[in-house]
Order: sequence, then C-alpha cells, then structure tokens
Amino acid sequence: MDLYEYQAKELFGRHGIPVPAGRVAATPAEARAAAADLNAPVVIKAQVKTGGRGKAGGIRTAAGPVAAEQEAERVIGMDIKGHVAHRVLVETATVPFEEYYAAFLVDRAEGGFLAMVSGQGGMEIEELAANNPDALVRLPIDPVTGVDQDTARLLAAKAGLPEQAAEVLEKLWKVLVAEDAVLVEVNPLICTTDQRIVALDGKVTLDDNSAFRHSWDYAEESDSLEARAKAKGLNYVKLDGQVGVIGNGAGLVMSTLDVVAGAGAAPANFLDIGGGASAQVMADGLEIILADPEVRSVLVNVFGGITACDAVANGIVTALGLLGERGHGTPIVVRLDGNNAEVGRRILSDARHPAVRQVSTMDGAAEMAARLAVGA
Repeated sequence: MDLYEYQAKELFGRHGIPVPAGRVAATPAEARAAAADLNAPVVIKAQVKTGGRGKAGGIRTAAGPVAAEQEAERVIGMDIKGHVAHRVLVETATVPFEEYYAAFLVDRAEGGFLAMVSGQGGMEIEELAANNPDALVRLPIDPVTGVDQDTARLLAAKAGLPEQAAEVLEKLWKVLVAEDAVLVEVNPLICTTDQRIVALDGKVTLDDNSAFRHSWDYAEESDSLEARAKAKGLNYVKLDGQVGVIGNGAGLVMSTLDVVAGAGAAPANFLDIGGGASAQVMADGLEIILADPEVRSVLVNVFGGITACDAVANGIVTALGLLGERGHGTPIVVRLDGNNAEVGRRILSDARHPAVRQVSTMDGAAEMAARLAVGA
C-alpha cells in the first residue's frame, strides 16, 4: 500500500523525523485557511501516488493565503499520469542549502534490506543511478542487526552527508521496521541554511500482509485507476509509461514489461488477469488500461495453458464489443501462443476489429506496441 506524501510525513513526525509544518486541504478555501494559520510563504503540493508532480505543475509556491487559494484551485482536480489530485498539502516553504537522497527498501533478490543514500537529491533516482552511479551509496542491511548509530554514521559519511543526518537515517530505518514498510524514501532530504536536516518529501509503501498488526486507516481515492482495478478484482499496478500491458501470469507479465522497455518504450502498468481470462475479466482489464490518458498502445501477451488461446481470443472479441467505441481509439497488439494458439488467432482475424494487430512472437509484439506508442 503506497501512502500519500502527507500520510508518509505523519508517520515521519511520529518517529521524530523533522518535516515542514503543513496541513492537508481538500478545497481552495481550506488551502487559504491553512496558509493563514501557517503565516508564512507556502508550497501547494498535489497529493497523488506518482512521481513527476513538479513537471506536471502539481507543485506551486504561494506568498500568502490569497495566492494559496488561487494555486490550490489550479491543482485540485488535476490529472497527473492517471492520478487525480483530490487534496493538496499546504506546507511552509523551506529553502534547502543542500539536497540529499535516502531510502531503505526490501531487497527481494538478496533476501534482506538495502540502504541507498546519496549526496545528490532532488532528481529521479533512476536518473541519478544512470548518470552518476558512483554518487549513489548502496549498502545491504542485515534484517537482524538493522541500522544502528554506527551504520547510520557510515552511510552518511560514505554519501557525503553532514554528520547530523545520521540521526535522521537511523530514524528512517525505525519507520520501516515499526510500520512494516517495504519502502521508506525521502527525496529530497535537505539541510537548511541553519543546518537542520528536514524531510522535504516522503514516500512510504506499507506491507499489506502486516495490516492485522496495525490500525491503519488509509483509504484509497475511489476514482484512482488502482482503486477501480481493485474493485474489479484485478491485479493491477500503475506505472509511468505509454504501453498498456495485459498478460496471464505474473512471470509472463514481468517478462513483457522487460521486452517493452527493451523495445524503446515504457510500460504503463502491470496487469495480470490470471488463468481464467474470461470476456468480463478482459473487458475490465482493457477498460482500466484505456482509462489511463498516458496509454498510447496496448499489448496483450497470453500463453495458453489451462485456459486455451481460443477462449482468450473469444474473450478479447467480446470485451471489445462490450467496450464499444472506447475500444477503437487505441491500437491493441495481441500475441497468442500455447494451447490452441492457431484457433485463437483465427478467431481474432475473423473478427476484423480495427484496433487489433496480431504478432506471433513476444519480442515482435513488444516492438510493434512500442512503435505505435512512441510514434516511431
């Protein structure tokens, strides 16, 4: 479960991590009142569970209450990569002297935890890792010993952070452990001109499996793509790309995400429809994916097994019929393989749906979907 920034900062505050003073507002009038109470220049920040808010115009400064109301009017209701901002965080504007990056996360490949710390914050971590990998300190963390004072000081020193940042790093680790989180990230973690270490942003992902141990009450906005998918029983994760992906089986879907990336485009989602790809399941999946304004093409990658490809093909045809005009505007690339693949392909060919393109290989299908998405 991903938290909104304001929720992550509430957790930080409870664990003694300094954060800017702020309040959540659901209306422009509430934003004005919050700015008046803070009695200082503020930042209006869209509360959505995705990155790129600044580039999309979802983070704005305001000199006072009137400006805060005006900026909140612009931000509330904004769609950022398929996420609608229903609230804003009105926060005291804090000028950084230096910006850092800090994160603790589950390292599934190694069966432990990983610390990532850098003296260069404020940019996407993928960009930092690609452009300057030496600037990112990675340190495996033993689940038993965790992050004590000495480990926190070592991380700070290796990454070039000031000594006082070690205390905050140690507390971030405590957030991860105490709250059963799989990710705790701050970007940027800043040092102010008066040498205070402050979490200027916050991202926390909680482990749903541990909900029985907590009294969490983090409701998802009902019109987010994730919430709509969950209501339909779909295993869906929103990503920041242009190619919608549907597959049957988590392993196949993960492989499909990789080949889409290798073909020069970015996947827009993870969507596993499982073994029973009925017409309704396929319709629900396509409806969710096509509701994402970032999606430029869809790749359906199915390997027939228990559910044969002819059943999947009939599901696709029926789903497109159920979707009507919504299923015509975005190209859909379909790759069927495995049990009854030839029959399934013939069903799709006979349907002659204008949105559907068939490709026999996964790599070829990914290349076509990528080409259609990026306009190459």
